[in-house]
Amino acid sequence: MAVDFRAYLQVLRQHDELLEISAAVDLRDLAAVVAQSEKALLFRRVSGYSMPVVSGLLQSRTRLSLGMEVAYERIEGKLRRAMDNPIEPQKASEAPVKEVVVTGEKVDLYQLPVPIFSVLDGGPMITGAVVIAEDPEYGMNAGMYRLMLKEKNLTGIDIVTPNNLRKFTERAVAAKKPLPISIAIGAHPYEMVASTFKAALGTNELGYAGGLRGEGLRLAPGETVPVPCIADAEIVLEGEILPDGWVHPEGPFSEFNRLMGGIHYNPHVKIKAILRRRDPIYYALHMPWENIWMSAPIYEAAAWRVLREAGVTATAINVTPGGCCHWHIIAAIKKQPGDGKNAILALLSIADIKHVVVTDDDIDIFDPVDLEWAIATRVQADRDVLIVSNARSKPLDPSLPPTQGIPTTAKMGIDATIPENVPRERYQRIVYFNEGKARLQDYLEETSVKRTSKSDEDPETLAEKIHRALVDSNRFFAEILALFPDTPFDKIARAVGLLHERGRITQDKDGKYHLKQSPTGS
Repeated sequence: MAVDFRAYLQVLRQHDELLEISAAVDLRDLAAVVAQSEKALLFRRVSGYSMPVVSGLLQSRTRLSLGMEVAYERIEGKLRRAMDNPIEPQKASEAPVKEVVVTGEKVDLYQLPVPIFSVLDGGPMITGAVVIAEDPEYGMNAGMYRLMLKEKNLTGIDIVTPNNLRKFTERAVAAKKPLPISIAIGAHPYEMVASTFKAALGTNELGYAGGLRGEGLRLAPGETVPVPCIADAEIVLEGEILPDGWVHPEGPFSEFNRLMGGIHYNPHVKIKAILRRRDPIYYALHMPWENIWMSAPIYEAAAWRVLREAGVTATAINVTPGGCCHWHIIAAIKKQPGDGKNAILALLSIADIKHVVVTDDDIDIFDPVDLEWAIATRVQADRDVLIVSNARSKPLDPSLPPTQGIPTTAKMGIDATIPENVPRERYQRIVYFNEGKARLQDYLEETSVKRTSKSDEDPETLAEKIHRALVDSNRFFAEILALFPDTPFDKIARAVGLLHERGRITQDKDGKYHLKQSPTGS
């Protein structure tokens, strides 16, 4: 079966993760309705438009894992393998996206059901598009960028953040030439996740999409631009980024940071053609959570890679939604001396990461209470908090003052591992007696197994048995209890008390009971 956008929708149907709505929807209501749904929504009828709209496709870990065809916790590993073994795109002999081709004066973007999201949006925004560009020196690049509708054949494109497409555009502007691009709406999650990755200049992210697929992504030649497009997409816009540069106001828009962005000054894109299937489905990526969840595996893959290169053994990585899946990384490691600080430095080198916490591997980094406990009990601020000033930043960090240039930020790392000069024994966790064996439900249902009571065993006999057990090894009180599972608790406690009263036992430095030596040592 084809691995394309429609195949992904079918997978969501099969797993009851897609709700299809037959009632007509007004585009003014779409964002608010999607935000209320625990499933992706496919609106079959959109008032004023001929094509359906789907949204919320990647708005949960479950749906993202379905798109990536592995459990969520294995997405990062699959992505890493794809990055290590990219498969370059292949030429398509036929392209469903070219079933209908509209060019020239017939191009009309207002025929596409492009919604708004927030009350402050500057206008309808294309949000889920994979943009492909080529540079004579650096080759092909893919990324996801929003495009604001300005006119029937004109959009803005948000490329204020330093990235490869911005570099391509800067070079084209310097040469006073337009930059041809293709804009695919309705691509498979493989392409969306791969194109979100911030690859090094000269790397084609669509090779990562091929690595995820296990075969090269099918690309079709452009109709009006010398740039290929995704052959199995629902809709493709062909256009040119105009060479007048970053001079046109664009926005505001709902951003991944769960806040409203401001006005950005960006280039314009002249749309020369609309390619589409005969019955296309428009995809409106819902902000912010679809954007956020898609980013998490990208940063997790980068985190595993830099820690491996730093020689630090990681056991778990958590790119947190509270950090908008862009700014925060929590890492659990099998610590060797100095690894905590080395891990921090490695993780802070990842482009947008702002705050890092490193813990030992006994901490559940997906449990905020366990993580906070590690910080509370293992950190001395003057020793374990590292701050790096003037590092490159993402402009959408609202805590930074406005600037016309590329902003810089302070980065912070917290080493919440057990300090090397503190005995690990000080971190012995509480484990309840019979934890995992004693069940509340058994008592609620009065089905608990009754213990056999040996009430006829006198304290002297029991005390001697305990004394003999202590000849072999020192034992915690719980270990003594475990030796006599059928003896009532109170009798064991009295027998231990009797031995202590007679001066025959005491406790060692760990709290274990052992035989007390006579004054002569005999």
